[in-house]
Amino acid sequence: MVAPPRLERITVAEATRRYLAAVEVETIRGVLSPATARSYTRDVTEFGRLTGRDRILDDVTGSDVDSVLVRYQSAPDARYTDPDRKPGPGRSTATVNRFRQSVTRFFAYAARECWVQADPMQWAAPPAKVRGTLRTARTALSAGAARSLLTSGPAETPARTDQDLALRDRLVVALLLVLGPRVSELARTDVDDVAREPERTTWRIRGKGGNTRTVTLSPPLARALDDYLTHLRPTLAARRPQDADAQRALLLSWRGRRIDTQAIRALLSRAVRRMPAPYQREATPHALRHTTATLLVADGWDVKVVAELLGHASIATTGVYLDRIEGELAAAIRSHPWRAPSTDRFTDHENRVQNALRNRSSPGLALRRRATVKSAILDVRPGTVSPWRLARSPATSPATCPAICPSSRSTYRPTSCSVPARSRPGPRSSRRRYR
Repeated sequence: MVAPPRLERITVAEATRRYLAAVEVETIRGVLSPATARSYTRDVTEFGRLTGRDRILDDVTGSDVDSVLVRYQSAPDARYTDPDRKPGPGRSTATVNRFRQSVTRFFAYAARECWVQADPMQWAAPPAKVRGTLRTARTALSAGAARSLLTSGPAETPARTDQDLALRDRLVVALLLVLGPRVSELARTDVDDVAREPERTTWRIRGKGGNTRTVTLSPPLARALDDYLTHLRPTLAARRPQDADAQRALLLSWRGRRIDTQAIRALLSRAVRRMPAPYQREATPHALRHTTATLLVADGWDVKVVAELLGHASIATTGVYLDRIEGELAAAIRSHPWRAPSTDRFTDHENRVQNALRNRSSPGLALRRRATVKSAILDVRPGTVSPWRLARSPATSPATCPAICPSSRSTYRPTSCSVPARSRPGPRSSRRRYR
């Protein structure tokens, strides 16, 4: 008979040290990404400081965890050097929930290793609900703003010719806006991840959890990539010939090192400042990811195809990226079949929205109706050049131009979403369910 495991009463500092060593091992094995490991290290170290490093871990209760969470939320956010830029005092609810998730994994590991008799997170308060919407800088751009970002003029000529990175910056902005990758996926891309063939150019994207997806670049994107690889990257790579990581990396800085996420955000900010004044607004790489999802669904692409393009395992995650377009609700109300008679004259824009809704009158396809409304509002119609195709190509119908579909679906024709309507339980099933 196997004896039950014996409780090991260790301090919070010792438990933190052992747990972070295990996190490092999982990172080397590829179970955790380096970004996740850094987040766990930062959060667990902060939890140990707030709890008390000399305290016995088994003595920590659920109330103690709640007290630590309150103190963590009230502390100033270290990401903001300027307090005036922070919208509110302390840390946001989303940041506290991420911190709580790191502590939950820490105590789950401690329970398996018999450092605690019971997991105190079972008695801690549940995570708070995140209220409010995303910051404007993280929401999707309009079709006009996206087109303006792609066609914005070149940057000012730098003082030194060896710092001219216009080819690289134009490629980065186009990839973010057309294919919607995560900024970390773009930064870690190697030259070997891009396959250039006479017929097509593909990009193997290494996403979260070790998952990979392969997407096909449209001809304008392929030309932008060829220009960068032919004329600029050899010059940048020659500045650090002994750096093995730089020789593998696709995107390099002017010093010849692999570009990091902060540099990508900085070059995107410079590109936004070059846009016409009516379209200028703060935008992050994540905002361009939202833009890709919103505009593709508005153009009638299947949500499942968009989810595969963005690297989402579920279309429910993709639904979070479909931002609300200004005027969508008003257009839907005006097109209601039971609206009251009115003598108001509709504009051509509103008539186009209503006609689109009447042509898509299937009662159960909510996502298709929403995509039709967005398509009319964004003025994205068949026969027009879509902004995510890096225009200047002949105007083609979406049905004949598989522009940026993943390679495994490269022959798919963009169609409206065909998600069946959810069956609603009748009175009897409702009575049985709540009996």
